[in-house]
Amino acid sequence: MGKKRSAFKGLLTLSLLGALCLASMLLLYLSARIPDDVQKIFGPASQSLSTREHLTISVQLWLQRESLTTPPNPSGPQITFSIQTDEPTGDIIARLVDSGLLHDGAAFRNYLIYTGLDSQIQAGDYGLSSSMTAIEIAHEILDATSEFVTFNILAGWRIEEIAEALPSSGLAITPDEFLHAARNYSGNFMYSDQIPEGISVEGFLLPGTYELPRGIGASELIGVFLQRFESAITSDILTGIANQGLTLREAIILASVVEREAVLHEEQGAIAGVFIKRYKEGIPLEADPCVQYALGFNQVQRTWWTNPLTSDHLRTDSPYNTYVYNGLPPGPISNPGIEAIHATAFPEETPYYYFRAACDGSGRHLFAETFEQHQANACP
Repeated sequence: MGKKRSAFKGLLTLSLLGALCLASMLLLYLSARIPDDVQKIFGPASQSLSTREHLTISVQLWLQRESLTTPPNPSGPQITFSIQTDEPTGDIIARLVDSGLLHDGAAFRNYLIYTGLDSQIQAGDYGLSSSMTAIEIAHEILDATSEFVTFNILAGWRIEEIAEALPSSGLAITPDEFLHAARNYSGNFMYSDQIPEGISVEGFLLPGTYELPRGIGASELIGVFLQRFESAITSDILTGIANQGLTLREAIILASVVEREAVLHEEQGAIAGVFIKRYKEGIPLEADPCVQYALGFNQVQRTWWTNPLTSDHLRTDSPYNTYVYNGLPPGPISNPGIEAIHATAFPEETPYYYFRAACDGSGRHLFAETFEQHQANACP
C-alpha cells in the first residue's frame, strides 16, 4: 500500500512539473509572440518602458485590441472636441468616453503609454468623430495645428479689409478668391433680394468671432458670415426697420455709415437718428466715411480710410460721396456690427440735424439743431 502511494505521489509530482514546464514554455512563447503581434498592430513601443512594463502593457493591448481598432460608430458625425492647456490626461480620456468617441478609456490610456504619446497631447479644438478608431483619435489630438481656425471680423471693416486678414489667419483662402466670392456670391441667403445682381455682399458679413474649418472654401466662408447675419436679424429688428420706413438694405447702408461715424457705441443711436432724419427730409447726409469709401485705398497712409479729408476730397465725383450726391450711397460702405444695425432700427429721437467730432480727441461728437450751432461747434 505504501509503495502504491509513493508511486502515485511520484506521478503527481511529474505531472505538476510537466504542467509547470508547459506553462513556462507557454509564457515564454507568449512573452515573445504577444509583443511582436502588438507591434504589428500598434507600432513600436516607447523606449522609455522597462522590459516588465513593455510585456505587461503589450498583453493588455493584445486583449484590448478590438476596442482600439474598431470605431464606436462607423457613421458618427464630426464634433468639436476642445482640450485645455495643462488638462490632465485622465480628464481628457474621461471626456472622450463621455462624448462617445471611445469604447474603452483604460485601453486608450494603455495605448498612449505604450507609444509614449501620453505626454504629447496638445491643447486646441479638434474635429473628432466616433467613426474614428481610438488610434486615429490619439494621433489627431497630438497635432497642435487644429482643424479649426479662429477668425475675427471687426465692426466697420470693408470687404477688402476682411480679405487682407486672410493670409495670416490659417485659412487657405487667398484675398483675391475671397473678394471674387464676395462680389459674385450665388449661394442661399435669406435676404438675397436685398442685394442687387452684380453687387457684392458688402454690409451683410456680420462682424464677430468665427470658428472655421481650416479647409473651408471662399464661397462657403461667405455663406457662414451670411448665416450669422440671418441669425442676428431678429423679427424685432425687422419691425424697427419697417417702422423707420426703411427697407433692410437701406437700413444696412445707414448702419454701415453709423458704424464708421460713431467712435463711442453710446452715440450710435443719436447719430443714426440724425442720418435717418436728414435722409427722410431730403437733406444730404454729408458723411465723411462715405467719401473715404469712395477714395479707396490710400497708398501713402496705407489705409482704406483716408484721414484727414481735404476740401478736394469732399468734391470727389462718386455716387458714394454724400456731399455731392443726395440720398443714400449705392450700397453699404462697411460691414456694421449688430449694435449699429440695432441703433438704426431704433434710433434716438433728438432735435439734432448735425454733429461733428469734439475737439478734445475723446471720440465724442457735438450735436446741433441748426447749421449756425453746428458751425459754432467747429474747432478753433
